[in-house]
Amino acid sequence: MTAVRGGRVEARAARRARRYGTWYATEYRLRLMRAYGGTILAGTLANPLIYIFALGVGLATLVEQKTGPLSAGGHGYLAFVAPALLGIAALTVAMEESTYAVMAGFKWDQTFFAMNAAPLSPAQVASGNVVIVILRLLVGCSVYQVLLFAFGAVPSPWGWLTVLVAVLCGTAVAACLVAFSSSLEGEDSPLALVMRFVITPMMLFSGTFFPLANLPVFLQPIGWVSPLWHATELGRVLNYGAVEPAWLSVLHVAYLLALTAVGWLLAIRVTTSRLSR
Repeated sequence: MTAVRGGRVEARAARRARRYGTWYATEYRLRLMRAYGGTILAGTLANPLIYIFALGVGLATLVEQKTGPLSAGGHGYLAFVAPALLGIAALTVAMEESTYAVMAGFKWDQTFFAMNAAPLSPAQVASGNVVIVILRLLVGCSVYQVLLFAFGAVPSPWGWLTVLVAVLCGTAVAACLVAFSSSLEGEDSPLALVMRFVITPMMLFSGTFFPLANLPVFLQPIGWVSPLWHATELGRVLNYGAVEPAWLSVLHVAYLLALTAVGWLLAIRVTTSRLSR
């Protein structure tokens, strides 16, 4: 009788794991964050303040002395750059949580193999790695936006939607990075190359600190394919009413959604292949 009762309990636990496996994988990553929770908290508060003071108080003063306010309606340089700062913060979180932490689950502690040995599917493991980034993006970008609002960098009532745009941008990048990190079996040096030759150029050549049109023509395509450029341009429409055609705003959203979907599907496919060996 005890064995039968134990079997029923195990069967219910297995069904629950199959149903909520994505959330179990997310919870595992969330518990791991407690080990470096102080670093996350410090970065969430300190990084925005450093960027806001450096760009909004320091650089903005120099820029506006020479050219006047860059943003529509004369709202100032900080309002112009605020959506880009949110997008860069989102990229930073995506890079932090979608690279070494994912690689560790496959190579160093092999936790994802243990999850797959339980009722969790590879798709749930991959989705958990993306969902945890979304949760951290929502918290981090919301705190950033509150600080931007306190500094007067969110003049439009629609500016709060910039948080969702930044989260979508970070999710698109994170999903692709989860797929890439899940494929690595050797050393982690390719992740450093991604940071150097993908993430850093994306931050510099996506119309972040100055309009993309100010770049040489041969560098502008980098911005066009960058999710950060799409998020920044759409964020400026919401933040202070930058003027752009409606079809372009729709294109920004469609591009970010498509990149998220493709990256997420690739993450599931690569994770499934890796865990099925």
